[in-house]
Amino acid sequence: MKSYIVGVGMTKFEKPETRDWQYWDMAKEAGEAALADAGIPYALVEQVPVGYCFQPSTAGQRATYELGLTGVPVYNVNNNCATGSSALMLARQLVEGGAADCVLALGFEKMARGALGGGAEGSGARGGAADVGFKTSPVARHYGIMAAAHGFEMTPPTAQIFGNAAREHMDRHGTTEAQLAAVAAKNHRHSADNPNAQFQDVYTVEEILAAKTIHRPLTKLQCSPTSDGAAAAVVVSERFVREHGLAGRAVEIAAQSMTTDTEESFSSGSCIDAVGRPMSRAAARQVYEISGLGIEDVDVVELHDCFSINELLTYEALGMCEEGASGKLVESGATTYGGRWVVNPSGGLISKGHPLGATGLAQAAELVWQLRGEAGPRQVAGARVGLAHNIGLGGAAVVTLLRR
Repeated sequence: MKSYIVGVGMTKFEKPETRDWQYWDMAKEAGEAALADAGIPYALVEQVPVGYCFQPSTAGQRATYELGLTGVPVYNVNNNCATGSSALMLARQLVEGGAADCVLALGFEKMARGALGGGAEGSGARGGAADVGFKTSPVARHYGIMAAAHGFEMTPPTAQIFGNAAREHMDRHGTTEAQLAAVAAKNHRHSADNPNAQFQDVYTVEEILAAKTIHRPLTKLQCSPTSDGAAAAVVVSERFVREHGLAGRAVEIAAQSMTTDTEESFSSGSCIDAVGRPMSRAAARQVYEISGLGIEDVDVVELHDCFSINELLTYEALGMCEEGASGKLVESGATTYGGRWVVNPSGGLISKGHPLGATGLAQAAELVWQLRGEAGPRQVAGARVGLAHNIGLGGAAVVTLLRR
């Protein structure tokens, strides 16, 4: 059975405490936008998976009650930074499994200001060194790999583990700091055309390199910020599309896969593996096999650039280039307008923002707009196939292939 996205919506992603709103306010805004995009009332929604990381238990219910008190099942989903795509995956499985014809996937986050903590990949929880030492931390094993190979410094733990992955890539493959900065320069440039992006400033490679160092070689402008925001997608069956005349709005979920850590994530002792490249590579392979499509068929990509190095690692995991060649790939212009693919036309996590529970669904929203030809000045010409990649330490990697 096939599944389709027929409506998407999102709030503007903003710095925490910019607006005087609660998580249920932002969820209502995104959910209503997705329903309006689909042209259907909330009364037709049969189930609602809701993703978030830092709100209380059953916050999903509190949020969806703003859309309507219909009594439908609500599932609270938490998968670190892959939470939004995990909610989308649950929605797809409910539809393709025949349990429902219309499911609303919703994700939101209201975060704290400050450095990214150690409790979750890219999290807004303030923690620091003490977090890493806690044996109860779900990411203690990942940070243990880092500490064994590189020691532990008094810098934000997530920036530290990805920064050390960048150092390893530089040592092995000759990747340069300028190539890492080129990722951020591209994504900041793309975000200038996205009114929903947290930042819309354009920076040169030189300006990015000159910004404050968070953990060498990563500067502040190469790191995703803490953000408030929400996003949503309406996922429906082929029958629902037909019965409600939604063929003109429908984008097919051609394939989707989630993978978690295997022995490969830890056996090498490398931060490159600990931050998820093996998971991403496995999820991509499964999606290509399921769909019969390959990376050569993809036009536009929204991927998890929580730090600039992760975009380079993901190029390699998705098969866009050989291992070690990702720095040269971004430097060549192959991943921006006029190149082979357009990667993160939204501005990505680095510039669009990263409210954990909403990130994966915002990626889906951007791809739906792109594949419908509704992305305005950031439209990728002739886009027919889009790929989303969303990852969280702990770990989970979700790759989704959308087709128009």
